[in-house]
Amino acid sequence: MKVPFTKASACGNDFLIMDGADAPADPHEFSKRICDRHNGVGADGVEWLFPAPDADIRARLINADGSEAEISGNGTRCVAAYMVSQGHSGKIAISTGAGVKNCDLVSREEHSFEFEMEMGEPQVGSEFSMTVGFAPTHGTPVSMGNPHYVVFVSEFSPVWQKEGAEIGQHPDFKHGVNVEFVRVKSEHEIEVRFYERGVGETQSSGTGSCASAVASIAAGYVKSPVKVHAAGGTQVVRWTGGKAFLRGPAQLICQGEFLG
Repeated sequence: MKVPFTKASACGNDFLIMDGADAPADPHEFSKRICDRHNGVGADGVEWLFPAPDADIRARLINADGSEAEISGNGTRCVAAYMVSQGHSGKIAISTGAGVKNCDLVSREEHSFEFEMEMGEPQVGSEFSMTVGFAPTHGTPVSMGNPHYVVFVSEFSPVWQKEGAEIGQHPDFKHGVNVEFVRVKSEHEIEVRFYERGVGETQSSGTGSCASAVASIAAGYVKSPVKVHAAGGTQVVRWTGGKAFLRGPAQLICQGEFLG
């Protein structure tokens, strides 16, 4: 069968955008195959699109390992870019597993877009420690509609990916967790490394950027707005205690058919 797709990227966090009407009987296994970077198209996840009664579109996210996630901030922004490219206005309401998210188009240049997205109200928990294989770890839990664990560091460990994997599999997190290692750079800047549930290391993360910024603000390390620097690029988070807002780019890369 031939299944059409659009590939998009938000700061190196890449997604395949696909019509839910084309989804096979087992979308989890299919998503895993098409996301494979050697034998598929390659991506961090698939955003399957469906009609929505309460929004312009519904996005169902399936990760590269076939697991399902509530939301990706970057993936949702990629969906918004796709919608605008299809003729939609610059204000898009996208239904996700973490509720309806509103994306406002800030600028566009051909296939490159910038949006500010309303991310909802973060839930910041109390810092707690856990023992993992490499050392005792202290972190702050944050919910952005999906779970995060934010660890502050003075420098990034050369084996931070291994540490992120061990934290993500810790029994304290029954449903897994997205792990962020955060280094504070200045009053309005942080640098982050991401190890995401169902994917592994990613170049960026929208909800992870929000969780990192919110935890940093709550701890008194930085003030809003916060520039979040990652391997794939920079996003900006605004948060003053209510709803959080995320601003960043999205780029449509290519379109094609997967001969699945």
